[in-house]
Amino acid sequence: MHPILWFAFSATLTWLLGWQTVAAAPPPCLIRLTDVTQETGITFRHTHGGSGLRYIIEYIASGLALLDYDHDGDVDIYFLSGAPLKGTKMDVQPHNTLYRNDGNFHFTDVTKEAGVGDVGHSLGVAAADYDNDGDIDLYVNNFGPNVLYRNNGNGTFTNVAKEAGVANGNKVGAGVCFLDIDKDGLLDIYVANYVRFSYDTHKVHYRNGLPSCPTPLEYEGDPDTVFRNQGDGTFKDVSRESGVAAHPGTGMGMVCADYDNDGDTDVLVGNDVLTNFLFQNDGTGKFEEVGIFSGTALDANGNPHGSMGVGCGDYDNDGLLDFYITSYGREWATLYRNLGDGIFADVTRVSNAGRGTFPHVTWGNGFIDLENDGDQDLFIACGHLDDNIELRDDTTTYRTPNILQMNTGNGKFVNVSTVCGNGMLVKESSRGVGFDDLDNDGDVDIVILNSCARPTILRNDSKTDNHWLQIRLQGTKANRSAIGSHVRVVAGDLDQMNEVHSGRGYQSHWGDRLYFGLGKQKKVDRIEVRWLGGGTDTLRDVPVDQVIRIVEGGSNE
Repeated sequence: MHPILWFAFSATLTWLLGWQTVAAAPPPCLIRLTDVTQETGITFRHTHGGSGLRYIIEYIASGLALLDYDHDGDVDIYFLSGAPLKGTKMDVQPHNTLYRNDGNFHFTDVTKEAGVGDVGHSLGVAAADYDNDGDIDLYVNNFGPNVLYRNNGNGTFTNVAKEAGVANGNKVGAGVCFLDIDKDGLLDIYVANYVRFSYDTHKVHYRNGLPSCPTPLEYEGDPDTVFRNQGDGTFKDVSRESGVAAHPGTGMGMVCADYDNDGDTDVLVGNDVLTNFLFQNDGTGKFEEVGIFSGTALDANGNPHGSMGVGCGDYDNDGLLDFYITSYGREWATLYRNLGDGIFADVTRVSNAGRGTFPHVTWGNGFIDLENDGDQDLFIACGHLDDNIELRDDTTTYRTPNILQMNTGNGKFVNVSTVCGNGMLVKESSRGVGFDDLDNDGDVDIVILNSCARPTILRNDSKTDNHWLQIRLQGTKANRSAIGSHVRVVAGDLDQMNEVHSGRGYQSHWGDRLYFGLGKQKKVDRIEVRWLGGGTDTLRDVPVDQVIRIVEGGSNE
């Protein structure tokens, strides 16, 4: 059967089967998430910069980054914020904020000392060692000039965007990723752009007599930008040469991932209201847009969504990367299962992965194994963009609890949001989300950026006695951050795969360490690393419950 016909048949079949899926009561939940925000010392408060005029760029801010900027082994937090937009006056200038992790869920604001308090209207962020000097750098995607913070290696950063050539003009930024488009060991930058907005073109909108935000269809879409690393601290705009500039869109969240397992990095961009883009890399940094052919551009009914965040992981442990894309209200957040041969099927209904998402606007998301049982669960951030939505729609709310879908291990999920601790009862209008082991105790914790509010910090208190392994990669021929490299972990009957990403979900960054839950397995039989650019390393008989560093072709610890 022709691949397009096969996709249409499989998508229709899974959609129809999904209608027969009966919602079950949540089972007893082994996952326990505790809200510890108050004890962290984090006082950051996000703003979208609005004054009531409801510019389209208000509601899409912002993401966050989880990274170890100072190499002390603790994961630090970088929160993005909006800026005062035209017509807005604030007594205190909002800015992005960096918190140093001091251990045991205590954080210290080091923004001023580090020099990363950008005051732009920030939306997306990614982190990686773009200059291969051994420390992690930051790229911030703004409405207005973007920022590239080079890490000086002494706890401080310098904004080098202008001299590096990556400020990207006066665009509306969104998601951003570091990736190596041509496998030369140098990290390039993919910048998603949203719409061509200006204050002069803004019009006040009303729905049912109430003020509301405009839609992206009222503006021109904007092609994304690709910057190639020249290796001398500068970048070249190769958007046209790469083929990306030929496709204007309304980019929001994104991820760069080798979905077809051919050894190079591809790009999936979630477009708001338009079809999603899947750019297939030919291995040299030339991209072909294959969203429709692959099945990721639309849902199973052939409809585009108001796509927000893009999650990536192997939820069914078949060795293929799957995608989860969040969306606007009255649209299902959608799970695209990788069938191989470049084809995906919308399995949202048959897998129950969209359960609970339909009424809400959904944003940041991620595949993460919260109970270390060897399969990846789904966390989904929720919250409407319209703060008066309840006056005209009684099916949703502006502040909404987030959603947790537990992976049952048989290709299905169950919504356990209400039975997994007080952390899932918090009601905010959430945006970016990150997942990392903040207290180095072997399980993954959660950081949530909430629009116009304080963030939420969730400590993972799951007590399962399951084993785990965390892996940090260091490239030598590959880029030092090992972005784009694949890791396979085999432990008994568990066979898992993951990939190193820089930038993901909703305009956020997390996961410099790869996490593998091992269930009751007491030993890892084999670790296989496929480095981006070629070459593999294999480790055998690895003890569990540790963080291991693997250096390409060298000594490991």
